Amino acid sequence: MRKVVASIAILAFIAIWVVLIGTIGSRITDQPIWVQLPFYIIAGVAWILPLRPILRWMNRPA
Repeated sequence: MRKVVASIAILAFIAIWVVLIGTIGSRITDQPIWVQLPFYIIAGVAWILPLRPILRWMNRPA
């Protein structure tokens, strides 16, 4: 049951993350590439940090 709950939480978080980054990203489209590129690199990697506790909890022995 823990894996089901964690999977739903992860999918919900990723959906929210995509909307958030898409919203912010649409506001920086007029910026030069040297502003956009670091934003998307950081956003593409940073989503895993808040999920680490959920992943640890999900994979913990029962």
